[in-house]
Amino acid sequence: MSRPLRSETFDPNEVAIVHCVQRCVRRAYLAGFDAVTGKSFEHRREWIRRRLELLASVFGIDVLTYAILSNHLHVVTRTRPDVVAQWSDQEVARRWLSVFPGKRLEEQLAEPTTADVETLAGNAERMAKIRTRMSDLSWFMRALSEPIARLANKQDECTGRFWEGRFKAQRITDEAGLLACSMYVDLNPIRAAMAETPEEAQHTSAYDRLAAQRGETMLSAAADRATLTPEETGEELKNKSVEQLRQKRQKRRAAPGRPVARDAWLAPLTLDRQTLASEVQASSGGLRASDKGFLEMSLEDYLQLLDWTGRQGRGGGGGGTIPERVAGILQRIGVESSMWCDLVWNFKRYFGRSAGRPDSLSRDAERTGKRWTRGQVSAAHCFCSG
Repeated sequence: MSRPLRSETFDPNEVAIVHCVQRCVRRAYLAGFDAVTGKSFEHRREWIRRRLELLASVFGIDVLTYAILSNHLHVVTRTRPDVVAQWSDQEVARRWLSVFPGKRLEEQLAEPTTADVETLAGNAERMAKIRTRMSDLSWFMRALSEPIARLANKQDECTGRFWEGRFKAQRITDEAGLLACSMYVDLNPIRAAMAETPEEAQHTSAYDRLAAQRGETMLSAAADRATLTPEETGEELKNKSVEQLRQKRQKRRAAPGRPVARDAWLAPLTLDRQTLASEVQASSGGLRASDKGFLEMSLEDYLQLLDWTGRQGRGGGGGGTIPERVAGILQRIGVESSMWCDLVWNFKRYFGRSAGRPDSLSRDAERTGKRWTRGQVSAAHCFCSG
């Protein structure tokens, strides 16, 4: 069976929540420890997290949850063309050139000049395409995957494919599907026996949010919002070799910004009901696309449910009775409390190209001209009728 078209899963011109999975080819290591060769690739997790953080500051795409495992990564994103629509042509051009600098001496020499920005902004036809790409998930994942593949191949002293192929995209159709998917992603390191609790599962969104609660900060990896004048660029090229410039930019990107909360680049978790259908809430801090949440629950409730779900999946303590406070949340979104853990821990088995309640899956199938989609029947017993 052929894969669905990207246009059937998401449209860069509409707000959509999509679960993306990118997997390494064969037994290549994205991160972790390879017992066969005795090599450790743990440092690559930070490569990927920092690249995600940088892209979150550039694209009109919110990063909701993520997890980096040994041979694949998960990212739950929300495309935000409504945010991009508020940017000026100069802002779009500056952001684009900071990631795709074009004909430059080296990818690390990515700070655009004022002349570059004005030239690109003045090309109306080109700008129309780029503005769409700024909320296009395919371009976001391309900007994430290609540099990581080049770095990994260089370190491994090899050539060829690093990624298995194009990333897998799963559309999230409602809040029930989003909550289950978010917890599935945050609990992936626990499922893989890489950690015992969310507090120990580094390089996940849950870990970042917990660390931020404890007051932990980090140096921001957000893209530099400044532009260079042609004179500054010429002076640098005259006084330094290309290798010196490359090393200077790499050092700058290794610790480019001010200390910020560890989760400052992620979309806030709590969605205010008052802003559900109205405000765009574009972020002005330069760390993420918007300040809009994505779940109608507090972070404390989410973490409590995450911890309880994780313990049940491991067969740990805490009993089988779901906490009363979060049980009410599941009831509101139409999930059977007794089936919640099974829905999360077996999320991949239940859902295919989209995830959510059976009724919303049916509507999503109609949207793409299909009669049904995987999950409408298999997951039906996990949801309350009506």
